Amino acid sequence: QLQLVESGGGLVQPGGSLRLSCAASGFTLDYYAIGWFRQAPGKEREFVASISWSGNSKDYADSVKGRFTISRDNTNSAYLQMNSLKPEDTAVYYCAADFKGGVYSRSWAYWGQGTQVTVSS
Repeated sequence: QLQLVESGGGLVQPGGSLRLSCAASGFTLDYYAIGWFRQAPGKEREFVASISWSGNSKDYADSVKGRFTISRDNTNSAYLQMNSLKPEDTAVYYCAADFKGGVYSRSWAYWGQGTQVTVSS
């Protein structure tokens, strides 16, 4: 069974950091692009970042550029390092996998269940 599981969410103060992890089981991520999306209450799911299967190409939403870093390693996992967090970063964060991916959620085939990130003092 193909599965993605996110972890690392939580409550953090503005200006703080969190590192989200996305672990795959039932398949290898070697030839998949990985994406991170987020969805705040009452809003549509939005693109945050993506990384190509090789790790050589990365893309970020303008709202997180310079603060978030996407990465992947050879343990069938991917990560989202989030620094200088702001209250507007509060959302459920999802990882996704697909052979191509893109900035639209409909382009991604596999999804995790999400992890809550709350930025508040």
